[in-house]
Amino acid sequence: MPQINILPKHIAELIAAGEVVERPASVVKEIVENAIDAGADKITLEIQRGGITYIRITDNGCGIDRANIRKAFISHATSKISAADDLNSIYTLGFRGEALASIAAVSRVEIMTRTVDENIGTRYCVEGGREVLLDDAGCPEGTTLIVRDLFYNTPARMKFLKKDVSEANAVAGVVDRIALSHPDISVRFIRDGKDALFTPGDGSLKNTVQAVLGRDFASTLIETSYELDGVKVYGFISKPINSRPNRTMQYFFLNGRFIKTRTGMVALEEAYKNQIMTGKFPACILNIEASAQSVDVNVHPAKTEVRFENEKKIFNAVYYCAKSALQTDNSRAQINIQQKTARQFIPEPMSGSQMKLNNSSYSASSAEKSDNFWVKTTADRFVSDATEKRKPEIIVHRPAVATNVTFCESRDTVGEFSDSTEIKNETTEAEQNCKINSVQEENIASYEQENDSDKVPDLATEPFRVIGEAFKTYIIVEQGEKLLIIDKHAAHERMLFEKLRSSQGETETQLLLVPVTVTLSKQEYDAVLDNLDLLKKSGYKVEDFGNGMVTVSECPTAVADADLDSVIMELAGYLADNKKELVPNKLDWIYHSTACRAAIKAGDRTSEYEMNKFVESLLSNPEIKFCPHGRPVIVEMTKKEIEKNFGRIQ
Repeated sequence: MPQINILPKHIAELIAAGEVVERPASVVKEIVENAIDAGADKITLEIQRGGITYIRITDNGCGIDRANIRKAFISHATSKISAADDLNSIYTLGFRGEALASIAAVSRVEIMTRTVDENIGTRYCVEGGREVLLDDAGCPEGTTLIVRDLFYNTPARMKFLKKDVSEANAVAGVVDRIALSHPDISVRFIRDGKDALFTPGDGSLKNTVQAVLGRDFASTLIETSYELDGVKVYGFISKPINSRPNRTMQYFFLNGRFIKTRTGMVALEEAYKNQIMTGKFPACILNIEASAQSVDVNVHPAKTEVRFENEKKIFNAVYYCAKSALQTDNSRAQINIQQKTARQFIPEPMSGSQMKLNNSSYSASSAEKSDNFWVKTTADRFVSDATEKRKPEIIVHRPAVATNVTFCESRDTVGEFSDSTEIKNETTEAEQNCKINSVQEENIASYEQENDSDKVPDLATEPFRVIGEAFKTYIIVEQGEKLLIIDKHAAHERMLFEKLRSSQGETETQLLLVPVTVTLSKQEYDAVLDNLDLLKKSGYKVEDFGNGMVTVSECPTAVADADLDSVIMELAGYLADNKKELVPNKLDWIYHSTACRAAIKAGDRTSEYEMNKFVESLLSNPEIKFCPHGRPVIVEMTKKEIEKNFGRIQ
């Protein structure tokens, strides 16, 4: 039988430290919470290299007298509780008495502290759990604690730490939550010698939200407060029109402690039911005040998980708090109209008339061309490039007599026209058009011979006829003995996806006149900064703006008209949740997301011209069978099956 050993004290301390101290952010959380419990209303935090080499936290709390300084670093020594019954009514953030002992076991700790009753302060140093120095020190009332070389004596833990930037962002996330939970405390955060955050500490949650999350984000919030069955909920929730693609901006606090609560999350989202789109989530900063006897916070060492004595009370309080605020919100979505120069499929005539040719069996009017999605995106791959590169610009200059001209559908016939005024010498005009048509044929033919790579793809071997569109979603096409039903969104999405993926990192981009600033959670912010090169390769030029915000100055042309805030938030959420995903998979997902947003949507109006050109390109590319989601692009019905259903054949 194996021998049972009693572990030495330093080994036991290292094991205990593993439960409390996971990374620099854990150290910051524990020490700042101690400062809050000590009654501080001003806290300054400074870190270097993500907190791995240096953390300094200064507060103006009550301090620790010299007689108790050694006890503070003994495991399970605390001033928060003294009896078992105290665990049933915990109002302080800390109570276990493990933090300082665990931190000192895996780092070099120096503390300088003085109480109001002492004239001389105390300096105490501990390295790897062993006392090094206890001496007098001149210091102000309060406590300054310095942590150096975290995990210096546990290299196995050190190698699991992330990059300095990632660790610093994790610390920033902890500081944000502390500041939001205590607006009456002024918090200053210094990161590698630069001020990253400073909150006023004036007790105004709104001012704190602006300092922590930015004015743009704060402007999207609604203030709310509600009390029900002894539970009070107050804070801010986002307007329905400012919902987000994930839950990373949902902050719940219980009696000043940041918590993760599924009860609160479900109650909040239930209040928004039928007011936000499916797949979107509200943001919030909500404080829940409940009796300490009705809550058990002694569940996990991190103390972010809690148990409620009556979850229904919490659910109802959060639900009605959000619901009442939404009922008083009268804000509506604002339209931001920007004047843009649209790219035309074929240049419009400057004067007189212009010959317009296409490979389809349908000739569109300029009114139909003006709102087509085909011209803006997919046509670039199949038609626009060839059209724009053609040297001869087929424009005929003649006296401005004809005003409304409709030309023939085929290259081999002479165009017919009708004028609002009387036209003389019709034979002469017809002959002139014939000559123009002939010259055009020769010029285009000669140019296409010189530029074989730019030729427009031939039509499918079997001719087709577009019958129409059903439910503004499905294009109905007759081709030979088959009836094709095409999902226009799925097909267009796949076309764009293939175009982006084949761009080999040279996606066509649009430079933004005014860069877009996006506020992200610290996890999303960290993920975006880790993938700047990947985003650049996919067409998004994203730069760090600091304090959890990024700026977008360039984006793929396909999404230039989209809501870039939500695009970047969606990409950031994916990158944060899939950090270990392979780079090719991440790139494909970004292309897929871009294509999905840029593709025409079900319900959008599609002109007859658009449908013809769309079907022409789709059928000429037989490889497009499924959309990136895996849904079929075309459903086929044979004439035989249809006649069978109508009883025409057996």
